[in-house]
Amino acid sequence: MYSSDTRSALRPVFLVPVLFTATIFLSASLLFFVQPLFTKIVLPQIGGAPAVWTTAMLFFQSALIGGYLYAHLSTTYLSLRAQVLLHLSLWAVALTFLPLSIPEGWQYVPDASAVWQTLVLFGLGVGVPFGVLSANAPLIQSWYARSGGPSADDPYFLYGASNLGSLIALLAFPLVAEPLFGAVRIGQGWAVGFVALGGFLAASGLGAARGAHAAVPVRPGQDSGRPSLSRVGHWLLLAFIPSSLMLAITTKISTDIGAIPLVWVVPLSLYLLSFVLTFSRRPFFGATVLRIAYMAALGWLAVVFTGIGGTHLDLIGIAGLVASFFAVAMFAHTRLYDVRPEGRHLTLYYVVMSAGGALGGLFNSVLAPAVFVTLAEGGITTLLAAALILSPEMRLTLPLAKKGVAYGVIAAGALVLAVQPFAVESWLALKLIMFALAATVAFLLRRTVPAAALAAGLVAVVGNYVIPAGDIFRDRSFFGTHWVADVGGLRQYANGTTLHGAERLADYRKPRPEPLFYYHRNGPMAQVLSSYIGRAARHVGVVGLGVGSLACYRQPGQHWQFYEIDPVVDRIARNPAYFTFISACAGDAPTHLGDARMVLAAQEGLKYDLLVIDAYGSDSVPVHLTTQEAMQLYLDRLAPDGVLLYHITNRYYAIERPLSRSAAALGLEARLQDYSGNAENDPADSASRVVMLARHARALGTLAEDPRWRVLASDGGRIWTDDFANPLAALR
Repeated sequence: MYSSDTRSALRPVFLVPVLFTATIFLSASLLFFVQPLFTKIVLPQIGGAPAVWTTAMLFFQSALIGGYLYAHLSTTYLSLRAQVLLHLSLWAVALTFLPLSIPEGWQYVPDASAVWQTLVLFGLGVGVPFGVLSANAPLIQSWYARSGGPSADDPYFLYGASNLGSLIALLAFPLVAEPLFGAVRIGQGWAVGFVALGGFLAASGLGAARGAHAAVPVRPGQDSGRPSLSRVGHWLLLAFIPSSLMLAITTKISTDIGAIPLVWVVPLSLYLLSFVLTFSRRPFFGATVLRIAYMAALGWLAVVFTGIGGTHLDLIGIAGLVASFFAVAMFAHTRLYDVRPEGRHLTLYYVVMSAGGALGGLFNSVLAPAVFVTLAEGGITTLLAAALILSPEMRLTLPLAKKGVAYGVIAAGALVLAVQPFAVESWLALKLIMFALAATVAFLLRRTVPAAALAAGLVAVVGNYVIPAGDIFRDRSFFGTHWVADVGGLRQYANGTTLHGAERLADYRKPRPEPLFYYHRNGPMAQVLSSYIGRAARHVGVVGLGVGSLACYRQPGQHWQFYEIDPVVDRIARNPAYFTFISACAGDAPTHLGDARMVLAAQEGLKYDLLVIDAYGSDSVPVHLTTQEAMQLYLDRLAPDGVLLYHITNRYYAIERPLSRSAAALGLEARLQDYSGNAENDPADSASRVVMLARHARALGTLAEDPRWRVLASDGGRIWTDDFANPLAALR
């Protein structure tokens, strides 16, 4: 038994890990909370274009690297006391940025670079607080290594606590904070947490300064030398693969089954959970089990990303994809933990880790959409993941690479010849030829496995590019994948899994093609545009171009303008080789490219007689286009007797709920029509849902009393504003 004096002496030592764990947990929670919080605050000012979201992520990832680099330089060149004083000083400076808000005097300039303005806005608004938070993970672990606490020679367990805090914050923001509070109140609560963090940082710094060790201890049997370039490269690869694969499967899921609410949460949660489970003192899975799961995961990922299992996945396939990603993340992060350096090089290790994660984001979010027309990044990352299990004798050398490329080029050349016109026309036959050629070169090079893998992979890559898939057009942008194809006498355009328009092939010979699906003559959109409202309107605006179907409801003498966020959509709609709605009916109508709210806000003095908001067809909710402030902007762009028309057909959200609340608050007449379609008589006559608003019933004409249009009353729920919106409450 210990004496009372001994117990009192020991107690502070065992409280040290509790203090440091609480500090790093709070810091990580604040870090993950501030990203969606500040983005929510500035969204109405900068728009919701994916380029803006990508730029915001670029800022956060770059700032994270900057914070890790600051921690590395600080721990390398400053004494412990100087580190603590400097970091607390930066924390005090960050307090001047609270509560978080748009910097005073900042205004969006439509003609200037959106990317640059976004970076400046985030830098001025949240740069310093985020920088302080981003440095805490490596810095606090480095301090703990000097604290003399339990396992001070191996402080990496704190990184598991850090990611647990990140995981809880990730789930808490959309599931708890956003449904209950507005951005202002969330920001106030976040500010309280940031102030409290200062006390934890000071206590942790004091605990480190009073530690028993003046220098960072070294684990027994650990290499204390400076990490080599190859070792650093290994860290980088192990961090890159899970980051890139997480984004790849998120894109694949949203492409195959639509923009399901919070689709990004599951992969990102598993990504963080893998850190929690691997950066601990006890492995969660045994090495054998993990290796078997990893091999199985690579097999399924190969099936998915090569298209062997079909173009689209069902829910079971998606579940397998998510499980495969988790197995890869666990395997890579376990390896990453196993090759961690001794504490003296801890901060360098985290700098490299953050750089690897950022490179994954850069590759998937920026480079892949610009370089590939398909979701090729998933297959490339899977190939890199497969390289992790190669033994040293199976590594690819320069002579083996030359041999593999030579055989692969010959086999791929044979495949290209088979694809040429009048050679082989069957898609299935071409796929079988591709696999046969890949198997042949793999068999010929069976004694040199790396060369065989390279040759077979080259044949598969070439095959995916040269074998026609029956599409007339396929491209990719920051907004997703686009394809145009002929199906059953219709030329169809889809973005992801959502059909955005079609034209009958027989109509290409007609001077005025017939709108189909949501825009069918029998549907509510056509009812309005064909009624007195549509015929009498002189100025018509349409937010969301699609293939331009609505253009063929244009009347002589009318002036139409379109608003479209994706330039690829505009190119498709205006090319008569694809669709003829625009060229036949409204070739002189301009398209304003960019976020519709931002563009409309800059068009002061513009007055529409009819304004159509057709931005909900991709099964997601552009919240900043749905708030009361957005509705007020639309009203400001309407003539006194103008009509506002929302096309809100959506698989997952009941958009009429927030619209009804805003309409009631603004004193508007509101009507809703749920059109069930008539697919039995005409497959192109599909169901649709439309909301019609005006300042008074007189503006709605005879449609005000039309039984097909029922009065849309507010459900009494909380109004969506730029400060508060709860998309989960709008789920069907």
